[in-house]
Amino acid sequence: MSRSLVSAALAAFALAACGQEAPAASAPAISTADSALYPAIAAVPPLDYAQPAHWLCRPDADVDVCKQVELISSVQADGSLLDLLILDSRQDPLIDCFYVYPTISRDPEGNSDATPGAEETAVIGQQLAHFARSCRLFAPVYRQVTLTALRKLRAGETIETNREMAYADVKAAWLHYLANDNAGRGVVLIGHDQGAGLLTRLIASEFDAKPEQGRLVSAILPGADIEVPQNANVGGSFTSIPLCTSATSTGCVIAWSAFRAETPPPADTLFGRAATTGMKVACVNPADLDGSNQINPYFPTMSVLFEGVVAHAPWTTLPDAPAIKTSFVALPGLVSAQCINREGASYLAITVNSDPADPRTDTINGDIVVDGKVRPEWGLHPFDLHLVMGNLQQIVSSQSAAWLMQHAASGTLPTDLQ
Repeated sequence: MSRSLVSAALAAFALAACGQEAPAASAPAISTADSALYPAIAAVPPLDYAQPAHWLCRPDADVDVCKQVELISSVQADGSLLDLLILDSRQDPLIDCFYVYPTISRDPEGNSDATPGAEETAVIGQQLAHFARSCRLFAPVYRQVTLTALRKLRAGETIETNREMAYADVKAAWLHYLANDNAGRGVVLIGHDQGAGLLTRLIASEFDAKPEQGRLVSAILPGADIEVPQNANVGGSFTSIPLCTSATSTGCVIAWSAFRAETPPPADTLFGRAATTGMKVACVNPADLDGSNQINPYFPTMSVLFEGVVAHAPWTTLPDAPAIKTSFVALPGLVSAQCINREGASYLAITVNSDPADPRTDTINGDIVVDGKVRPEWGLHPFDLHLVMGNLQQIVSSQSAAWLMQHAASGTLPTDLQ
């Protein structure tokens, strides 16, 4: 099995809370290297994205899960608890976010159907809803390669899958949005796992060195092994779209794969090693971009996608600590990150700055555990986005403002956005 085939597996399980039970595998980001196991079959028409049912999030759909997360709980070093109010989004954001969700479908066939299940809806709340403060949210339903497919393929069973169907849907959704909703707005593309792989292909086809590149505010693509030359930030996966270098960089990519600092990518790692000679996997540390030099994770407080996962460790051991009622927890100063490029691997090294003397938790979730053993080849892939979600909020806000200023100065900003 190719590395890219399994590189997206199991992500959905830890998106919920990273339990300790042996997880089932999820499907991969789309890659031509997987053609032996995911053969291209006859093309099928994409979904009709004029139909509201084929969107999980749109500005004209009043869907609770697509609304901004308003409160998160912040556990301080002394174990005390604060509820943090996330600033309300503006009534009509001037930037859009187009999101492709990770491998999550538990449908029984090789590709999911066009009816989203609870898992597709839940992952929106985990990964996308935070961005509602900065942009209008667009999230299409697409017929992805399913968790079921990878389980069977890994067991040596046969199941028909159509990797082109998934891409055709995402491309059709993008083109429908472009023709009917964009109206000259800048766009942030967001994806993880299979979703990031599909967006990588879409960017290469529809943006790279093409007029649409000017519409790109940024692309957030963790867990997709974006490649760049060893000593450059452009080239490789994209010919003219560089990695972001600051919070005001626009038209650029933010990509990373997270591993614990004490457990770097092993020889059989699924992430962080380039498949192309002379290339490395991109690592952009969001904490470097926003100038904070400190990552700001939003950890989920409960299992929301799957039953039976083991709960996270207690956030605080204070005997009189109030119950946490929010969906996410921040742990200021507990976690730090640094991009490492060493021994053929490039990754975001995560350090937990634990202090056994204080009552706050000294550990975080995020590992894949199978049969009671941590699988180091996965790193912290399931929490790639959670680990830096607070940073990404600030970055998207700053990049959006920079994009708007650039286009206003050049006279290319639509009048209704000025």
